[in-house]
Amino acid sequence: MEHQHFLIDGQSYAESDLRLQAALAAAYEASRRPRCLCVPDGVEMYIARHRAFIVKRMPETGHLHHPACPSFALQAQQSGLGELLGQAVIEHAPDAVELHVDFALERSPGRAVARGEPHPPGEVRVQPKRMSLRALTHYLFERAGFNRWTPAMAGKRGQGVIHKYLGEAAAEIRLKGMRLVDRLYVPEPFHQSTHAAAAERRRRRLAFLLENRSERRFAMALLIGELKASETTHQGQRLWVKHMPDVPFLMPAQAWQRAERMYGPALEARHADASVPPRVVLSALIFARREFTYQIDSLSLMLVHPQWVPLEGVHELALIDALIAQQRRFLKPLRYDARSAAQFPNALLLDAGNEPVALHVSSDFVEPKDKAAKARVLEVLGPSAWVWHTGEAMPAFPRSIGS
Repeated sequence: MEHQHFLIDGQSYAESDLRLQAALAAAYEASRRPRCLCVPDGVEMYIARHRAFIVKRMPETGHLHHPACPSFALQAQQSGLGELLGQAVIEHAPDAVELHVDFALERSPGRAVARGEPHPPGEVRVQPKRMSLRALTHYLFERAGFNRWTPAMAGKRGQGVIHKYLGEAAAEIRLKGMRLVDRLYVPEPFHQSTHAAAAERRRRRLAFLLENRSERRFAMALLIGELKASETTHQGQRLWVKHMPDVPFLMPAQAWQRAERMYGPALEARHADASVPPRVVLSALIFARREFTYQIDSLSLMLVHPQWVPLEGVHELALIDALIAQQRRFLKPLRYDARSAAQFPNALLLDAGNEPVALHVSSDFVEPKDKAAKARVLEVLGPSAWVWHTGEAMPAFPRSIGS
């Protein structure tokens, strides 16, 4: 099911129908909702207006669509997103999402620490959930559709696509009272002939980092890009991001050493014995150390497949490789801030019938607690579950049903 069909004012339109834009415009002005016809009764959708009218999924309705439908999505409890909805993720409207995060977008160096005698608190507070930088990255990638794969996507996930769709995902998100897109920077694709113009656009986009410095409150931006390399200098660490060959990002050496310990497996995976090694995505809060010199305040690293599908670890690489090579349709559940990803399927096959098929990977190289958690999940699922033990040959996937 590469293309959707929509019911608008009693008439069916294919996604490729030249009349669709006019029908959507009329429905948009009249505040009427189309229905996706992937299932017999249809599923209500909403219309967003960008450069053109776009039909999008209503919140919490993704699981009502047919698995092969482009609008299909996991039920919240099937990924780490479930424990964040309603607290860290608040959907005011289909195209208006508010996120609560556990980090600031301003830096106030030298802030004094309040002193005083310790005393019992006057109450016990239940702390609401907040998203980490990793969870925010997962949310953007999921909202942009990069945890989903269909054969039609082959060869179409270059840096330009990453730049465009992460920006569009951020445009519908508010964070700490501001639009996330105004604080997000994703590098443009590097081309020698257009690099000077792209660099000038980057400087204009990040110019707000230089404002209000006298107030000792430094604005920060969210950078998302592929980590290319790091190098040690006398001044600390320099991190280089692909498609930005002229601008390093500075980081204190001790902070980078902590990052290397925390994200060691992901950094090592770049040198995996694979036909195409995975990528490492850097999500970093950056501020202006001085004019046009950027320093990292905090970071998160995420392993992704060469086709930009997020990975929990290198043990999932061969599974995603096989699914893509066999031209299957699938979705990758993301961890967000869950303590372990072992409770979730490693992938969901979307083209094997009216229900998605969970695919599980068991590896001896993951953390013992994660290995034990996956074993408990598989015990509950029983012998009918699809499981690949990485030390053995990969089982055949369930047969694809024409879509």
